[in-house]
Formats: sequence, C-alpha cells, structure tokens
Amino acid sequence: MPWSPARPDNAAEVTIVKWLNILLVFLPVAVFLEVTGGNPTLIFISACLAILPLAGIMGSATEQLAVRAGSTVGGLLNATFGNATELIIAFFALQAGKLEVVKASIIGSILGNLLLVMGLAVFLGGLKYKEQKFNLKSASTIASLLTISLIALSIPTIFDYAARAVAPERVAQLDVNLSDATAVVLIIMYIAYIFFTLRTHKDILSTSDDEGARDEHDGPLWSVPLAVGVLAGATIGVAFMSEFLVGTLEAATATLGLTEFFVGLILIPIIGNAAEHAAAVMFALKNKMDLSMTISLGSTVQVALLVAPLLVLAGLIVGKPMNLVVTPLELISIGAAVLIGNSVVRDGETNWLEGILLLGVYVILAFAVFFYPVA
Repeated sequence: MPWSPARPDNAAEVTIVKWLNILLVFLPVAVFLEVTGGNPTLIFISACLAILPLAGIMGSATEQLAVRAGSTVGGLLNATFGNATELIIAFFALQAGKLEVVKASIIGSILGNLLLVMGLAVFLGGLKYKEQKFNLKSASTIASLLTISLIALSIPTIFDYAARAVAPERVAQLDVNLSDATAVVLIIMYIAYIFFTLRTHKDILSTSDDEGARDEHDGPLWSVPLAVGVLAGATIGVAFMSEFLVGTLEAATATLGLTEFFVGLILIPIIGNAAEHAAAVMFALKNKMDLSMTISLGSTVQVALLVAPLLVLAGLIVGKPMNLVVTPLELISIGAAVLIGNSVVRDGETNWLEGILLLGVYVILAFAVFFYPVA
C-alpha cells in the first residue's frame, strides 16, 4: 500500500512529506562519498537516509499509476511494488552473499509490520478515538494467511533440525531443495490471495474506507509517462543506495557497535518500509482503520508469500542458494508476532492499550536482537 496521497489534507502529512523530501540531500552526499572513497560509516548512514524519501517517491508514483489503471490493475500494482524497496535492498545483500542478513530482513519485515506498524497505528489512533472498528472479514482472512505463512516458514527450520540427525552430510542441499519447493508453493498461494481479494471476493472484503482513499486522489494526477519515469528514477536511486548500504555494512556495523543480525532484523525493515509505516499511522489518525490494517497486515502477507520466496528463487539465479532456515529466536519471534496479531484483530476493533502491547513486544524483541551474541 503506497504512501503520500496526491493531495495531503492535513498539516501532519505535509510536514512528513516535507521532511522526507529534505532527506533527498543525502542521495548526492552518498554518491559523492562513494566515488571519492569516503568513510564507510558515513556512506552507510547517508545511503540509509536517502532510501527513506526514495521509498516514499516510489509509493507515490505507484499510487498514481494505480489510480490511472483502475481498481484491479491498480491493486496488482500496489501489491507488486508495496515492498519493492526492501526487496531491492535484500537482493543486493543476497548478491553479496550475506544470506543471514537477507533472512533476518524477511523476518524483521514481518515483525515490523505486525508489531511496530500496527502497534503505532492502533496506539496513536486509540489516543484520538476511544475505539476504532475495521472490517473483521478482511482482517480475519489476512490473519488466517499469516498463520499459514508462519507454518510454511517454520517447516524448513524444523526440517533442518530433524534432517541433521539423519543425514548431516546432505542437510545443506536438502534445506535448499525444500526451500525452493516451498517458495514456489508460497508464490502460488500469494497469486490465489490476490485473485481472491481483487476478483472473487472484492465486494465482500471492500470497505467504506476504500472510497475515502480514492477521494484523496481527486486532485491533479500525474501523466502516465511522468509516473513511470518517477518510479523508474526512484527505483534506480534505491538500487544504487542499496548497493552502497550493503557494500559498507560490515565496516559500518563494526564502527557503530551493531551486529549484521540487528541491522537485518531491525534497521533494514524500518528503512525500507518507513513511508508505508507513516501511511498506516496517518490513516489510523483519520479513523480509517480498515486502510491502516490493510497496510500492516497486507504488507506482512506480501513479505511472507511473495518477497521471501522471490529472494529464495533469486538466489538460484545469482548463484547464491538460500534456504528459509532461521534461528530459534527468529522462529519464536515470528510465532509470537502472529499470535498477538491474531489476538488484536479477532474482535474487529482496537484501542490504545492493544497498541501498547504490540509495541512492547516489538521493543523486547529488538533488545533481544541487540544483545544477541555474535558467533
């Protein structure tokens, strides 16, 4: 779900857009530092800050194309580019052989969307409105997909531990084989989910918020060539910044006292999804919790059913085979996130206390990752 509507309707949105645009200054700064062989830590920080506004621009361009294309094609565009920024970052990390960072970023995105994004939206929206309601059918459908995604992502890890006791010499290749097969199944499930939401059950799952979202685009629209050009330019910018980020990751983490595990699980998902996070909070503050839930829950499903399997298959193409085996901490974390996420959406309404609970769990997990020992 893209961010930054064509016509911001309150001061908060205008302020966020303005601050994100200011961060574009770090794009030439990062390029200059990279070309001149500057400090790796400064390059890393500049690239991270430059990606934030570029992700917002990609979302705006995608949104403009979606409005032009109509509801069905527009929905597919939003679904395709919803996590494009993070996918690009993870792809460059994959090319560099940082497979654990890639897997951590996948798990981190799921945790970030379910706990941080939904938590902020529910908490801040709950401070303004005593209770906020949303389409229970739509949220329950996505929650069921999350549970299935958890099971699918858990099987490779459980398989790895079981296979090591039987065929330890072949377990690495078996893990890759299983992950490749799982990736294909997950993509098929995602295609079925898109068809379900955009075609067969579109009327049942749509809400009054959808009309409100479309109303925000009654202002001037970009031409198709302009939207395509902006999307292409922002994508190229994100690609370069991602390459800079990954290239300086090792040196920067050593200087900043962070681990690559922490960067992958916490930092990269926040950077890649910052614009999307802002959108969820803004819609919650407007009492449009259906849209807010669609962003946080829908993006989570997209990561589990599309981004993760695409990265696994991309690993085969670039000669960096990747499996979906994760650490026990990551597996327990995603299980806890899905459990509490399902608990929040089960009654079709939210309040600020539920937001605090989601944020509290995320902070605890962030501390656990921060203190996690390096092998």
